[in-house]
Amino acid sequence: MLDSSVIVERFLDTKLQVHPDVVRYICEKKDERLIDQIISGVPDDCLVVSLKHIPGIIPARDGIRFLSDAEMDIISGRMGSARPVAKVEDYIAYFADRYSRLSGMIRGRCNPVPIEALKRNTRYKQEEFSVCGMVMDVRSTGNGHRMVELEDPTGSVNVLFHKDRPDFAEAERIIPDEVIGVRGSLSNEGNLIFADQIFRPDIPFSHAPYTSDRKGAAVLISDIHVGSDTFLEDAWNRFADWLSDSEVSYLLVAGDLVDGIGIYPDQDKELVITNIYEQYDVLGEMLTDLPSHIRIILSPGNHDVVRGAEPQPAIPEKFRSAYPSSCTFVENPALVNLQGVRFLMYHGRSFDDLIGLMPGASYEKAHEIIPEMLKRRHLAPCYGRRTPIAADTVDRLIIDPIPEVVHTGHVHIYGISRYRNVLGINSGTWQSQTAFQKQMNIQPTPAVAIALDLKTLQPRLFDFMNGSPEPLVL
Repeated sequence: MLDSSVIVERFLDTKLQVHPDVVRYICEKKDERLIDQIISGVPDDCLVVSLKHIPGIIPARDGIRFLSDAEMDIISGRMGSARPVAKVEDYIAYFADRYSRLSGMIRGRCNPVPIEALKRNTRYKQEEFSVCGMVMDVRSTGNGHRMVELEDPTGSVNVLFHKDRPDFAEAERIIPDEVIGVRGSLSNEGNLIFADQIFRPDIPFSHAPYTSDRKGAAVLISDIHVGSDTFLEDAWNRFADWLSDSEVSYLLVAGDLVDGIGIYPDQDKELVITNIYEQYDVLGEMLTDLPSHIRIILSPGNHDVVRGAEPQPAIPEKFRSAYPSSCTFVENPALVNLQGVRFLMYHGRSFDDLIGLMPGASYEKAHEIIPEMLKRRHLAPCYGRRTPIAADTVDRLIIDPIPEVVHTGHVHIYGISRYRNVLGINSGTWQSQTAFQKQMNIQPTPAVAIALDLKTLQPRLFDFMNGSPEPLVL
């Protein structure tokens, strides 16, 4: 991750001062090459580099949003970003980046000391202190307390969260591989921390969402599952007719565009389209029938024809021949800027892990997991479980920068949450209950579209299961 001080020094080396907004822009884009590009275009008489010196950039009205396209900009998750794992050492870089960035979000609030210092300095037995680390293991003790093994680059230590503490509910939701800070005191033996407070990367209390300064609406859906014998074609047609009569500007689809082939045993018995190319062609024809002015953003899910490991690449070009020019294909996850409003699109495979690890969590209320992702500033904190993760030199599943909206799918049950001014929207599905869902007693909520006013960030739900609602008017 680019450090702001390094950026400032690069400009100072050329006898130029740089405005903080430019520094934020370069940090947000995470592209060091931008520094040289900006410097090369600065006039000779320039003393301070400002936003106007960045080619192709339209500064937002509040000075903190940067749009190369005033309508839609892909901040991260463009096609070609996801790279294959080249060697085992990639995982070292991946976890080092995760720890560095997430611990950096915590350090300012708890001023942690290295874990190895606890063994060398006896003063920590007499006074409170803080440490920060990645959770290597977490379990409940025989007495109902919570024991966590915490590791930083210098060492590891056990941390005990007492069950009688007022904030014990947060300790019960500590999960493997998340990064936390802990304030507490050291046992006489020096091998155990008694925790008094827990810190997570979290969303700042001061976070204020950006809203568009002009009219616009985005509709959020997911899990279309074209090709399945449970795909709801009639409901989709009602939805398409409604879009034709509405003032919707954007359609975002968060994965599982088609049902896929060989995703689970005996899937072929539940398919009406058994050719993967035909599945995508049919979806392309469905999207071609939508109004051409609607910009459609498509990201993959675990049923799509890309690797299962996240980040998932965008749908390959050879499957896109039937799609209109209004479609933009992105990776999973992807951060999309619509008129300045940031949408973090993530299919939601990690729901399968997080629901099983957190007390009280359920598929029926999967949208309540989105705030837990935001607290941890990570879309898939647990490694090595049901959510496969491909290592990269940077962890692209970290939630940074903070979006206005987190848009997920996967569980086929819609829901809406708000956490510290971040809106969480879990889309439903366009597929009725499957045989697997019957076995798991999961009741989907199909044929629901969620429309979001970009000026107010107020969502509205429209049910197309049994009829067409009134056209959306903004």
